[in-house]
Formats: sequence, C-alpha cells, structure tokens
Amino acid sequence: MLRFDRFSLDPADRRLLCDGAAVELNARYFDALALLVREAGKLVSKERFLEEVWRGVPVTDEALTQCIRTLRKQLGDDAAHPRFIETVPKHGYRFVAPVESDAATAPTAAPPAAAFGLRQWLLLGGAGTLGGGVAGLFGGMLYGFAGASQATGGRLSILLVLIAMTVALALIGGAGVAFGIAAAGFAPSHRGAWTVAGGALGGLIVGALVKLVGLDAFAMLFGRSPGDITGAPEGALLGAAVGIGAWLAGRAPALSLRRSIGLPALTGALGGLIIALTGGRLLGGSLALLAEAFPAARPHLAPIGGLFGENGIGPVSQIATAALEGALFAGCLVAALVFARQRLALD
Repeated sequence: MLRFDRFSLDPADRRLLCDGAAVELNARYFDALALLVREAGKLVSKERFLEEVWRGVPVTDEALTQCIRTLRKQLGDDAAHPRFIETVPKHGYRFVAPVESDAATAPTAAPPAAAFGLRQWLLLGGAGTLGGGVAGLFGGMLYGFAGASQATGGRLSILLVLIAMTVALALIGGAGVAFGIAAAGFAPSHRGAWTVAGGALGGLIVGALVKLVGLDAFAMLFGRSPGDITGAPEGALLGAAVGIGAWLAGRAPALSLRRSIGLPALTGALGGLIIALTGGRLLGGSLALLAEAFPAARPHLAPIGGLFGENGIGPVSQIATAALEGALFAGCLVAALVFARQRLALD
C-alpha cells in the first residue's frame, strides 16, 4: 500500500482510497497515477507515460492532458499550486507529495496493464473502418466529379454511384486493415511488429476477396473481366503502410491530432507510390482498366489525367492518384483509431 496525504493507493487490488472511501478512476488513469506515485520526486516523461500507460497506442496530446487534469480533480489538486502533481513544461510530470510504503508493498512494482479485450478490439476496429469510409467519401467525390464532368447525361447518377462504390470498397478495406491493426493489442509483446503484420494481413485478405468477387462478377455479367484490377498484393502493401503509420504515430510522444494524421498519411502515400511504380493498381488505376475494357461504359476520368498532360488515367496519373489514395486511406484510418482511444472510453 502506498500512502500520501489522506490517500491510500493499492496497486495490487487497483484501488485508490481517500479517508477509507473509494475514489473512482478508470483503468488507464489509475495506471498513470500509480506510475507517478511509484516515481515520487522523479520526473516522469511523456514518452514514459506513452510506453507504460498507453503501451505504445497512438494518442493525442489532449489524452495525456485530460488524464492529468482528471487525476488532479480527484485528488483535489491545483495545477497552479500543486500539492501532488507538478507539471514540468515540455517534459512531463512529477509527483511532489511525500509517499509512505507498507513493508509488504514493493514501491517499484509495476501495476498490471489495463486489459485489452474483445470490446476494445471491436471499438478500435469499428472506428478504423469508419475512418476508411471517410477516406472513401473524399476519393469518391474526386473520381465522381471527374467522371460526371465528362458525361452528356446522368451526371448526378454517375457521381452518386462512384461515391457509393468508393465508400463501400473503402469500408471493406478499412475493416480488414483496422481490425488487423487493432488485433495487435492482444499481443503480449512486440506490438509494433504485430501492428504492421496485422494491417498487411487484413489488407491481403480483403484485397484477395474483392478481386476474386469483382473479376467473377464481370465475367458472369459481361463474359470477360477487365484485367488485373487491385487485389491481394496491393491490399497487403497498403495495409502494411497503414500499420507502419500507426506504429510511428504510437512511437511519438503525445501526438497532436494533426501529426497523428500526417505520419500515417505519409507512409500511406509512399505505399501507394510503391504499388503504382511496381505495376500494381489502386482504385484510380482499376477504373482506368475498366474504361479500357469497356469503352462504352461511363465514366472516363480524362479531367484527372489532363492535370498531368495525359488523356485519361495514364502512368503519371496512376502514380499521383495511388499516392493520394494511400495518403487519404492511411491518414483517415489511423486518425480514427487515435480518436477512438481518446473519446470512446478505451483509456
């Protein structure tokens, strides 16, 4: 038992008492307080909070700030005149109250980590899926407006169909990658490697299924398929890029939301570039194949190619759109994971 002022902290039973009455703290905030109390008088850096309390999961700067704010409120502390938790600007926090330890309690023993279970996995995976859908909405609007601008009639229908198709594909892909990344929470160690592997495996499975169903559907309806549309290799590579982005976001201390989007967007863009440069295709390249295989079909995406001096989606356009798709997908998905950790009571 660790005692300070009117409080008693029992890391083994995970209880905080004030004059014998229980003080309510969620699991993550309890771990943060236990870390501070165990290291009383010493600086606890933001990096250490991220490693030992959030266990490498990407969180925003506000998540740690809210944690400390809540602890101060429950302890009756004042940030301006701290009796318990002192802020060390730009570095971290220090517990400044004297702490007494019962002989039976080892003051340096780490508290058990907050359990990661099915609920956390479902919430994180669901949030990432929605993030993928948001990316699909932006991508669908880009391709939809480009395609509708070339049509002589039915422009609204073309716009809506492309948006709906892109959102649906992004939701499916987002589910595979997000639930794969979230599953890394079950790993006892090396979560960074499992994050990348989970994203790659989820992307591979979804990419393979989408390609299989898509080619079979075209063959059944039209007697031939459009060719080598996006599939398992592209899904695995893009999923791994998203996983790397999530891992990098988790390695940085207390990210702002802007950086939590920026790092994965960068890795996603690089993943998209590699896919295009090695002959793979994402959505833009797949739409170009459809236009080639079915010339009478709508839409053609000439306005996008025109930005790069090409007629339709040419090699340069495919590289640019692949990078943009990768950046959108990774940035939105990982930002949704960060948002879920901060807002959906997973902490």
